[in-house]
Formats: sequence, structure tokens, C-alpha cells
Amino acid sequence: MIDMDVVTLSRLQFAFTAMFHFLFVPLTLGLAALIAIMESVYVMTGHEVWRRMTVFWGKLFGVNFALGVATGVVMEFQFGMNWAYYSHYVGDIFGAPLAIEGLMAFFLEATFVGLFFFGWDRLSKVGHLIVTWLVAIGTNFSALWILIANGWMQNPVGAYFNPETMRMELNDFVAVIFNPVAQAKFVHTVSAGYVLGAVFVMGISAWYVLRGRHIEIARRSMVVAASFGLASALSVVVLGDESGYLTTEHQQMKIASLEAMWETEPAPASFNAFAIPNQASRSNSLAVEIPWVMGIIGTRSLTTPMLGISDLVDHAKVRIRNGLVAYEALQEVRADTSNDEARAVFDEHWRDLGYALLLKKHLSDIGQATDADIDKAAWDTVPQVAPLFWTFRVMVGLGMYFIAFFIVAFFLATTDRITYSRRFLKVAVWTLPLPWVAIECGWFVAEFGRQPWIIEGVLPTYYAASGLSITDLAISLTIFLALYAALAVVGVKVMLHSIRSGPEDSDAEAPAVPLTPSARLLGAE
Repeated sequence: MIDMDVVTLSRLQFAFTAMFHFLFVPLTLGLAALIAIMESVYVMTGHEVWRRMTVFWGKLFGVNFALGVATGVVMEFQFGMNWAYYSHYVGDIFGAPLAIEGLMAFFLEATFVGLFFFGWDRLSKVGHLIVTWLVAIGTNFSALWILIANGWMQNPVGAYFNPETMRMELNDFVAVIFNPVAQAKFVHTVSAGYVLGAVFVMGISAWYVLRGRHIEIARRSMVVAASFGLASALSVVVLGDESGYLTTEHQQMKIASLEAMWETEPAPASFNAFAIPNQASRSNSLAVEIPWVMGIIGTRSLTTPMLGISDLVDHAKVRIRNGLVAYEALQEVRADTSNDEARAVFDEHWRDLGYALLLKKHLSDIGQATDADIDKAAWDTVPQVAPLFWTFRVMVGLGMYFIAFFIVAFFLATTDRITYSRRFLKVAVWTLPLPWVAIECGWFVAEFGRQPWIIEGVLPTYYAASGLSITDLAISLTIFLALYAALAVVGVKVMLHSIRSGPEDSDAEAPAVPLTPSARLLGAE
């Protein structure tokens, strides 16, 4: 029997380290693209102010990049330490994109980041610009391969289970690379990082204007961020819709849980704008529906119904029974590799083997599973609905807010009033933390919504953990909490110091204006 306390602590440790790491990755993506744009303008115009902008925002990018590297290494170690069976079961597939990310993307980033910082006086303008764009491309390549690996966990294509090695093995790497779920996640995640970068530049620049400092650099930075941010915010919504549509195809239980849709909705399905999901009663205590919306978004038709949680559980019961057939055939094949009849049965049913493994949570010999055991295992395929329902709506609501925010910013920028609207400047500073909230919500929805699977339909999460003790995990989690807390304090202090110091050799100071409470949060005196 599986020790669920060990699994829970393993999940908690990975979630903490991953969410902390993900504070830095999106900002790296956004700032890399923005500094490349700024330096392009410098090379084209020759105006020194654009060079100072590139250097200043590049310094903040460097601090963030270093923190991202330091926190990202720990995550890969955990695959061997906390998730050993996962690494054994799918290491040949999952490890390939991670290895390519290190060889193709990370080394590219690391090499050219050094040239970016130390090559200003050693390279020509065009040469340094190429370096900056290679840094930006490298960050995107890094995200691409990581999300190809993660996308495979959401939609495992291009692989099969080998009964002789008892592992999943790769048979179509092209399918893994062009996995539609991975591609949708990549463009959606990168666009979200661009939004974060634009809000970051906009918020810091607005703070400078409110302080009456570095006005010329702040104004130009806000103009770039307004245009870049509006395009990115619109992209996030469009690409998020595509990601959601693919989820409807490949992860129906996740979509049903996000929408608190307990029963199948006739076409066109309604959208629950507000609901109070009740997991115990398997219903909503209260729901406010908007007709047709979910059908249009989720199926892009008016005639296709959307399956509810109850019907999806019934489908899971069928797959568990098919998985048991595969499990029995697998035992026969392992006992006699020449048993062609058993091999044929296994080949027909192996795609449901993972569903049979859901029973391992409830009994050690799944061959003795009863209908009651199958029923419990099938309901295990339903994640916690309420956290998903509300987290998803926070993410979507913030996405709509960013579009409105950048529409206003773009209008003010094009009318040359962006530095004169004190109300907007205050809002820009207060908006600064919101993209991080939206991004962490998105990560939670993607990963928590996949439960109980670590690999959708293939391997249950609680079957993938290492055989560690509670004491081992408690000690390592405590150490990570302490180290990451210290790293967070140091990182924030370094970033705030750089922001307060401002660009070097900046333009003349303008008269200071009264500070807002939000401006004081950044340490204004």
C-alpha cells in the first residue's frame, strides 16, 4: 500500500520549489524581449538614452536571471530524489527535452548573458545587439523545451509501454515536439511572461515619474511597455482560449472541474460565472449560469454537449476495467514472453493500464478489486473542484484587467500624456504584483487540475513517489523553506536597491512630486 503522507509531502515540496522558481522565469522572458527592443531602437537612432535604458533594465534582468537559475536546478534534482519511480518509468521520454533545453537553450543563454553585460565596450553596436537578441531567443528556447516536457505530461503522445522493460519508451520524438498541448502551453506561457515584463517596466517607470526622477528614461520605457504589453495581453487571452480548447479535447475532467460542471450540459453548455462547489454532495450549492458561453468556448460549436464530472467518472470506471485486463495480460507476458495471445490482449488494452494503477491507492492486489474499489478509484480522478474553480476565475479576471490596463496605457502613450496622468501612474504601481498572482494561478490550474495524474492517464501521482520516510521529507522541506526564504529576502533587497539607485548617468532630475502610499512601498524616502 502507498504511504499517502509521503506522497503529500513530496507534492508539497515540489509545488513550493516550482512556484518559487516560476516567480523568476516569466519576468526573465518579458525583460529579455523588452531590452532587445530597447537596444534595437538605440542601434537605429543612436540616442544615448536608449542605451542607458537597455543597461538599466538589463541589470534587473540579470538579477532575476541569476535567481531563476539558482532555484531551477533544485527542481531537476527532485525528479531523482522525490520522484524516483517517475524518473524510472518515463525518464527516456521526459529527460530528452530537458537535456536538449540544457544543451541548446541554457548554454546559449548563459554564454550570451555574459557577453551582454561585459561586451558593451568590446563589441560593435550591431554585434552587441545580436548578443541581446540571442539572449532573448535563448530564454524562449528554454521555455519551449521545458513546456514540451510538461506538455507531454498533460498529453502523453509518441510513446508506448514496453512490458519487457516495464517502462514507457519513446517511439515518435516528432510527435512529442509538436504535441499540440505543449505548443499551446508554450505560446500562452511566453505571452504571460511578456505581460509580466511590460507591467514590471510600466510600474517601476511610473514610480520614477511619481518621484520626479529619470523622467526621460521612464517615459520612453512606458511607451515601449504600453505597446508591447497590449499586444501581449491580447495574445494571452487568444492563446489561453486555444489552450482551453485543447484541454477540452485531452483533459475533459480538468475542464469539467474548472467549471464545477457535475452533470453533462446539453449543447450549447452554460458557463458558471459564480458557483459554490460542494465536493461532498457532488453538486453546487449555488450557481449563476450564463447560457451558451461554455459551449462556444469549450467546443466552438452550438451542437456539442460537454461531459460533466459524473459521466466522466463513469467513463473512468470503464477504463479501469480495461486497465485490469491489461494488468492481467501483463502478468502473463512477464511470466512467459512467448505468450503471443497475452501479448495481443495487452497491446489492445495497454493505454488503460494507468487507470488500473489507480486501484493501488486502495488495495495492494488490484487483481482482487471489487466494484466498490473501482468506484472509489474512478472518483479519485476528480480533483478538488472549489480551488480550481476560483483560481481559474482569478486568473481570467486578471487577464481581462491587463487588457483594459494596457488599452489605457497605449492611449495615454500615443497622445503623449502617459507621464501626466497621476491617477494612471498610481494604478500602474499598484498593478505591479498582479501578473505574478495571475501566473501562479495559471500554474496551479494546470498542475493541480491534472491530479490524480502525474502523467495524464498513464501514471498516478501517488504511484510515482520515491520510498522516502516522513522524516526525510520533513527535513528537506524545512531546509528548502529556510533557504528559499533567505534567497527571497536577498533577491528582493538587491532588486529594490537597483531600482532605487536607478539608471546610471541619468537625465537631470525633475522636481519631486508627492509620493503615493504605493510608491512608498518601494522604499521611497
